Amino acid sequence: MALNDDIRLLSQLPLFHSMSEDQLRLIAFGADRRVISAGQMLFREGSPAESAYVILSGGVELSRTGRDGQPEIQSTVGPGTLLSELALITLVERKFTAVATEDTSIIRITRSLFHRLIEEYPDAARLIESRIRDNIAELAAKAAAQLHRFA
Repeated sequence: MALNDDIRLLSQLPLFHSMSEDQLRLIAFGADRRVISAGQMLFREGSPAESAYVILSGGVELSRTGRDGQPEIQSTVGPGTLLSELALITLVERKFTAVATEDTSIIRITRSLFHRLIEEYPDAARLIESRIRDNIAELAAKAAAQLHRFA
């Protein structure tokens, strides 16, 4: 996939939407590209997350360990999906195990690359801060709407 294709795909992701082409080019150029073979694990639940992944083509099955200790499939995601975006901002553990369902092309965005974006483009940091604030407000509203279930 060409750099311009990566930039176009990144611009469609909610986290990167409305960023300038230069900002997206920094991410697209600095990201690692690779192909994960069908059945290969991308990451394991509970492992430290130091990067996010964008699926370019193919598919990934996300599962969690169930109460019986067996994996339970939560969903299957495909092209245009950003996995582990919180890892770009802070230290977190993976919430799922991700396994390729077919040969899958991905780009890996490291936390250090994301921090470089924020350092070089402070306006990108303000945009991301605004998105995070909106997401937290939305989560709080959804939680408040469920309070009646616990009364």
